[in-house]
Amino acid sequence: MRRLVFCGLMFAVFAGAADLSGTWQNETQGRGSQPNITTCVFKVEGSKITGTYATAQRAFTIETGTVDGSAFSFQTSDGFQTPPRIAEYKGTLNGDQFELTTVMPAGAPARGGRGPQGPRVFKRISADVVFHPSPELTRTHQEFPPFQPIAPNGYAKTPPMGWNSWNKFAGRVDDKSVREMADAIVSSGMRDAGYIYVNIDDTWEGPRDKDGNITTNEKFPNMKALADYVHSKGLKIGIYSGPGRKTCAGFEGSYGHEQQDANTWAAWGFDYLKYDWCSATAVYRPDEMKSAYEKMAVALRNTGRPIIYSLCQYGWLNVGEWGAGAGGNLWRTTGDINDSWRSMSSIGFDQQVSREVFAGPGHWNDPDMLEIGNGGMTTTEYRTHMSLWSILAAPLLAGHDARTMPDFTRDILLNTEVIAIDQDPAGVQGTRVRKDGPDGQTLEVWKKPLAKGVAVGLFNRGPENAPMTVKWSEVGVTSANPKVRDLWAHRDVTNAPAEYTVNVPSHGVVMLRVE
Repeated sequence: MRRLVFCGLMFAVFAGAADLSGTWQNETQGRGSQPNITTCVFKVEGSKITGTYATAQRAFTIETGTVDGSAFSFQTSDGFQTPPRIAEYKGTLNGDQFELTTVMPAGAPARGGRGPQGPRVFKRISADVVFHPSPELTRTHQEFPPFQPIAPNGYAKTPPMGWNSWNKFAGRVDDKSVREMADAIVSSGMRDAGYIYVNIDDTWEGPRDKDGNITTNEKFPNMKALADYVHSKGLKIGIYSGPGRKTCAGFEGSYGHEQQDANTWAAWGFDYLKYDWCSATAVYRPDEMKSAYEKMAVALRNTGRPIIYSLCQYGWLNVGEWGAGAGGNLWRTTGDINDSWRSMSSIGFDQQVSREVFAGPGHWNDPDMLEIGNGGMTTTEYRTHMSLWSILAAPLLAGHDARTMPDFTRDILLNTEVIAIDQDPAGVQGTRVRKDGPDGQTLEVWKKPLAKGVAVGLFNRGPENAPMTVKWSEVGVTSANPKVRDLWAHRDVTNAPAEYTVNVPSHGVVMLRVE
């Protein structure tokens, strides 16, 4: 989920550093109707910068901050991630403005694999302005007893499949677009292929009424009627909120109203909840995250309505170790994906290894939603996206405009042979068997044990087409002359008794089912 950012560097002003000391501000268009406002109030003493870097979601202590002439830099350490993620900030002062760039260190890409961010231009504002934290930064958190895992809810025996509004519509989602998407999911064959959930992401929320009940904004005049319409199509419907006071887009969150909101969603007829951390860091300590998520799980169960529960907290604090115990059916393993090869491949190949021990029927690792059909990758790369997510036993939540889906997108999303790998009843997440070549040019062999046989993915992450060979013995196949099926060519492979060699296109995949 893209974060609404409001941040500040809170410092007193020291004499002798008038060139940088003071108050600065940057404003950009944010998610929904909310702007992204960044405020910096620096304290500089000699060549040293000290203080706090605070956002609407989190507050950090400045580490190793220095200034040298017009150039300055500092680091922050994010204690919600394990190990802590170090972010480096570099700035260049030019009169009454400066540029600030966020740089992630090697091996720790920014959310979604996007790498360096910026530069952002900050302008000096009145020196009399005093930075005050927003109300979301006031620590009045709820106290929890020691965390005790709860039993599974019995849902999501295979990874959930459906559609989510954010990747394509973001803050433009409304009642009309959701109804049209439900129609298209049926008419395109997506529903019959297993894409059941139609999920509304952020920006649907209105204010609370006098009794504290959440309401909708003008884009969604009647949520109960919308849910009924989606259900009439043989589909299920999902909604979005978060444990903080505000959602990622700055709308009303569920903090302090967990049971009340769960009751409302159940009364409207919702079947799925995506619960996004965002501003919850302002009111909860890291050791309270598990309990904050469990609180909503219990609230959902108290409604008596079967609701799939998706934890969206970006893989922080080793969520695989406790996500199921907190009541989750799935949990995000990384930051946000975006529609690019760099983002998708970083998340799918590099950030899922060793997580397979936490996945299984009813509890799934979630590497984020599908970008297939949104235009940022090639058809070959989208096939790789679909293949890798299926081998990972990942939730398959499409994020394209199903109303205008071209044939190549339909062919990828509706490949029932590949979907069957994802939905295999054994519920085993695949693993990497072999990685050959330097980073960025690797040839990778992945396998996913199935209820019957094994799925094999031959992935070429390099810039050129390349031959690849897989020996059946290395993917756990012991039978002589096994049955082999190419799932994208839709044909049986013959004359491969002990191994198979095939040319794999750059950024492409050959996906096999071996029995």
